[in-house]
Amino acid sequence: MSTCRAIFQNFKIFSKPVMGLMNYTNQSVPSYKFLLQNHIRNRRLDLARKLFDEIPSPSTHLCTIMITGYTQNNRLDDALTLFDKMSFRDMISWNTMVKGCLDCGDLAMATKMFDKMRDRSVVSWTTMINGYLQFGHVDKAERLFYEMPVRDVAASNSMIHGYCCNGRVEDALRLFEETPCRNVISWTSMISGLDSNGRHDESLFLFKKMVGSGIVPTSNTFACILTACANVLDVCLGVQVHGNVIKIGFCFDEFICASLIMLYANCKQIEDAYNIFNEKLHMNVVVWTALLTGSGFNGKHEKALTIFSDMIIMGILPNQTTFTSVLNSCWKLEAIDRGKEIHMLAIKLGLENDVFVGNSLTVMYCECGNVNDAVAVFTKIGEKNIVSWNSMIVGSAKHGCGQLTLTLFKQMICAGVDADEITFTGLLSACSRSGMLQKGKSFFEYFSRYKSNKMRPQHYVCMVDILGRFGKLEEAEELIRNMPMEANSSIWLALLSACRMHSNLEMAERAAKCILDLEPHCSAAYVLLCNIYASAGKWSDVSQFRLKMKQEGIVKQPGCSWVNLKGVRHEFLSGDRSHPLSEKIYQKLDWLGGKLKEFGYTPDKRFSLHDVENEQKEEMLSYHSERLAIAFALVSTVECSTITVMKNLRVCGDCHSAIKLIAKIAGREIVLRDSSRFHHFRNGTCSCGDYW
Repeated sequence: MSTCRAIFQNFKIFSKPVMGLMNYTNQSVPSYKFLLQNHIRNRRLDLARKLFDEIPSPSTHLCTIMITGYTQNNRLDDALTLFDKMSFRDMISWNTMVKGCLDCGDLAMATKMFDKMRDRSVVSWTTMINGYLQFGHVDKAERLFYEMPVRDVAASNSMIHGYCCNGRVEDALRLFEETPCRNVISWTSMISGLDSNGRHDESLFLFKKMVGSGIVPTSNTFACILTACANVLDVCLGVQVHGNVIKIGFCFDEFICASLIMLYANCKQIEDAYNIFNEKLHMNVVVWTALLTGSGFNGKHEKALTIFSDMIIMGILPNQTTFTSVLNSCWKLEAIDRGKEIHMLAIKLGLENDVFVGNSLTVMYCECGNVNDAVAVFTKIGEKNIVSWNSMIVGSAKHGCGQLTLTLFKQMICAGVDADEITFTGLLSACSRSGMLQKGKSFFEYFSRYKSNKMRPQHYVCMVDILGRFGKLEEAEELIRNMPMEANSSIWLALLSACRMHSNLEMAERAAKCILDLEPHCSAAYVLLCNIYASAGKWSDVSQFRLKMKQEGIVKQPGCSWVNLKGVRHEFLSGDRSHPLSEKIYQKLDWLGGKLKEFGYTPDKRFSLHDVENEQKEEMLSYHSERLAIAFALVSTVECSTITVMKNLRVCGDCHSAIKLIAKIAGREIVLRDSSRFHHFRNGTCSCGDYW
C-alpha cells in the first residue's frame, strides 16, 4: 500500500509541473525506479537525468536503467560516461553496455567493452555474437561461438539465424543438426531461413518433420510456413495450415494475417485475401502492406492505390515496403500525379533518401516519362545498391540518354559496385538507342570475354539491334548463327525488324522462317513481314499472309495510344471517333494538318500499309492513334504543359516526323513512349535524333 501511495503522490507531482522537481531524497527505491522508467519511456531523457542526479547513492540497477535510456535514444557518449562513473558494475550492467553499443551502431566499442569483461555469462557471449552477425561479420561470430565455454540453445539459435541471413544455409543446417536440445525457435529459424534463401520445398519438408517430432508450432512458425506456401504457390497445404491456425486460435495474429493474405494473393485468390483482411480491424502496417502488394500482384493497381489511401486515413504510417509496392502500382498505371503525391509523403516521413523508396521512385519517374525527376531522386539516395544503379542506367537508356548512361556506369564502377546482367542490358540498350556502334561492340566483346557466365539472350537481342540499325545485317545474322546458345524468337525478331528498316526482303524471309519454326503463332513475325511486303508494293504477298493469319487465328495487335489525365485513361485507336471530345479532336487535327503543310511537311505514304489510293493513305496517316491522343491532350490541358502519350506499338516514321513539327507549332514538349523507347519532342526536334 505504501508503494501505491508513493506512486499516487508522484503522479500528483506530475500534475503540477509549475512546482518543478521536488526533493526525492525521501522516496523509496521502487519509486525512483518507476519515475525513472516513466521518464525514459516517454523520451524525457533530461528530466530522467535530473531525477537520477538527485538520487542519493543510486544503485547499480538504477544506473543500468539510466544507461539503457541513453542507448535507446542513441546517446552512447552519455551512457559510456555514466558507466565509467559507476562504483560497482555487475554482469547485467556490462551486458547492457555491450548491447547498447551495438544498438547505437558502434561495433568497435562493443568489442572493446566485451574484451574488458572479467566474467562473462552465456548472455554476454550471445549478445556479442548477435552483434557480429548484425554487422555481417559471420566469421567472427562463428569463431566467438565456438570459443564459448558453455553453449546453450539460445546461442545456437542466434548462430543458425545469422548463417541464414547471410546466405550460409548449409552451415545453418549443419549446426541445426548438431544442436542437441532444439526448441521451437530452432525449428522456426531454420524453416524461415530455408524459405528466405529460396529453398521453399525444404522449408515445407522441415515443417512436416517438426510437427512429426511433436514440437508445437508458435504463431511465428505458422507465419513462416504460410509464407513458404505462398512462395511455392501451394494453396492446398496453405489451406490446411490455415485450418490449424483457426483451431489453435492464432487466426487474428497480425503476422499470420499478413502471411495468409500473401498466400491467397500469390495463388491468384485475391478475393479470399480481401476476406481475411476484412475479418477484423487491422492497425499493423505489415498487414496493410501485404494486401496492397497482393492487389498489385493481381493487376488490381487502382485497388492498391485505394488501399494506400485508406491506410493513411487510418493513421497507419507506411514503411519502405509499402512505398515500394504502391509506387510500383503508380508506374503500372502511369499515374505520375499520384506518384508525386506519394513522393511528397515519403519526404515528410524522412524516407526520400532510403534506398528502397529511392529505387522505386527512380523507376516510377523513368517509366512515367520524367527522367529528370528520376535523376534528382537517384542522386539523393544515401547508400546506393546494384538495384539503384541498374534502375537509373536502364531508365536513362529507355529515354535514349546514351551519354548519361555511360557516365552512370563509370560512377558505378568507381563506387565499387560490380555490374550484373541487368547492367549489361541497360548499357547495350543505350548504345542501340543512341547510335553508338563502336561502344556497343566494345561492351559486348568485354562481356563475352570476361563475363561470359552473365551473358543472356537479351544481350544478343541488343547487339543484333545495334548492328541492324547500322545496316550491318550480314554481321548480325552471323552473330546469331554463331551464338553459344540457341537463338530464341526475340533475337530473330530483332533481325527481322532491322530487315524492315533496311528493306532487305531476302533476309527477312529467312528470319521470319526461323521465328515461325520456334513460335508458329508469333503475330509480330507475320505483321513485320507483311509490312516489308507492303513497303515493297508486293500486295499479293500481303494478301496471302493476311489470309494465312486469319486461317491460323492469329490476330494483329491493333495500334493503341492513350493519355492519363486526372486519373482517367483516355484510349484511342487509329481513326477512332468514339471519344466524347471527338469533334474537337478532329478539328484540332485538321487545323494541325494545315499548319504542318505551312511548315513543309508532306506525308510519307510508305508508312500507310494498305493497298488504297494516295488520298486515302494520307487521311489514314493523319488519324493514327498517337496523333488522336496528342490532339486530345492539346484541347484538354493547359498551354505550355508537357504532354505525355503512351503507345503499345512502335511509332511510325511519318508520325515521328509530324510530331516533331506539332511540338514546335503548339509550343509544347511532347513525350511519347512507344514499344521501343521514350521520345522527347521539343521545338521541332526529337531526343532520339531520328534514330530509334
